[in-house]
Amino acid sequence: MHRLMNELARVMALVGGVVLTMLILLTCISVFGRGMNTFLHSGLGEALLGGMTKTLLDTGVGPILGDFELVEAGIAFAIFAFLPFCQITNGHATVDIFTSKLGVGANRFIQMVVEIVFAAVLILIAWRLYDGMLSKMRYNETTFLLQFPIWWAYAASLVAAFLASVAGVYMAVVRTVEFFTGRVIIVPAGGADH
Repeated sequence: MHRLMNELARVMALVGGVVLTMLILLTCISVFGRGMNTFLHSGLGEALLGGMTKTLLDTGVGPILGDFELVEAGIAFAIFAFLPFCQITNGHATVDIFTSKLGVGANRFIQMVVEIVFAAVLILIAWRLYDGMLSKMRYNETTFLLQFPIWWAYAASLVAAFLASVAGVYMAVVRTVEFFTGRVIIVPAGGADH
């Protein structure tokens, strides 16, 4: 079961990474286009390029239309896509100033409680995303510039949030079994050494 969950989490993280990379490229191209448009409208651009500025401006040199709408939707998806991998690999940031002095049993109990609470929060987020998606579908809300349905972004994030919830529940079960049996199924994160 751990192998399946680990692979699923890795695939989601890779998809999130691809989306994030595309968003970075989109932002860079849009910023470059915005800068070129500003330059072409400036006196310096006119002086250096003359009539070529009008030709370049007529080709549509400028920012990408709706870039912030795409970035907003894509970042939300990417965050949820990275959560399952972070959950499975114990990659969340922890502060263990006090817990490092506690015994193994107390730390296992704390990990179990944290995983159960985290799973519940992930389920709550997925549920609210689902309700939000239904609301956006019902009212046919679209983005301002690109006019794509907002529920598309909710649906993409919901898929990733659902998988994060599954990973959260899995880790809660693992930590509960570890606490009650004393076995180590998944080695807990060691935290940062300073």
